[in-house]
Amino acid sequence: MPPTGSIDQQTLDTWKEEQIPFQLIDVREEEERVRHHIGGIHIPLGEILRRVNELDPHRPVVLYCRKGIRSQIAIQRLHNQFPHLDLLNLTGGIGD
Repeated sequence: MPPTGSIDQQTLDTWKEEQIPFQLIDVREEEERVRHHIGGIHIPLGEILRRVNELDPHRPVVLYCRKGIRSQIAIQRLHNQFPHLDLLNLTGGIGD
């Protein structure tokens, strides 16, 4: 299990292979997602609080972006209002 609050790409790949239940959220902008993504639901950072009802409170929620900065901001915003959610940042993001 990764440290609380973050997960690395290798662990995420293991979770996928072992079919460990989690939810994947891409917080980048649409034009970034069109170029490259690793799946999951697309909820841009600016919409994350308004669309919190799309997050699954019963399993870990992994948020990702290009470098891991916007996803960390999303986690901070969500945690302030919804501390019961199990939120994990994909360390280092997914690059370009």
